[in-house]
Amino acid sequence: MTTPPSTSPPPQPDLETLLIRSVPNLRAFANSLCGDPTRADDLVQDTLVKAWTNLPKFEVGTNLRAWLFTILRNTYFSNLRKRRREVEDADGAMAERLSVLPEQLGHMDVVDFKKAFAQLTDDQKEVLLLVGAEGFSYEEAAEITGCAIGTVKSRVNRARSALSRILKMDDGDEFGSDATLVSLVSSSGRAAAS
Repeated sequence: MTTPPSTSPPPQPDLETLLIRSVPNLRAFANSLCGDPTRADDLVQDTLVKAWTNLPKFEVGTNLRAWLFTILRNTYFSNLRKRRREVEDADGAMAERLSVLPEQLGHMDVVDFKKAFAQLTDDQKEVLLLVGAEGFSYEEAAEITGCAIGTVKSRVNRARSALSRILKMDDGDEFGSDATLVSLVSSSGRAAAS
């Protein structure tokens, strides 16, 4: 007589492994928030250090990604408040480092998008990145930002409308072939359905 195969679930990755797997998404979100890859790397590093230090406080079974994104977001805004007290970039040296001219014509869409994205408010940028680029549901984005779900939905809608207006896009227009950019601007993104 043969014994039936074991139906136990596969072993779950430990929290440390899940932290490491979250790094690419954290980097993308951080880079989108601050627009500087070096600052984004520092922000992700600060986030991971804080998460690692507070790992015993993490409630297993809750959303680790949302927890990490909340830490990153809070760290970003804390740093932003500190930077507001610093001296402006009067000679433009920092601004020159922030932008790189595209090497191919296909990057022009990205350049236009970045300019348009920079015109959004910080609140609009934040929720649009969480919902449109990172794929969080409205509920998860509300939890991360500490806002009501309706507020998140409203901010996403206003951000998408503003981008469409700034980029002079009609509803039927497509913004290049980059799916992330299309999902950020498009009101028919997967998160919009939630």
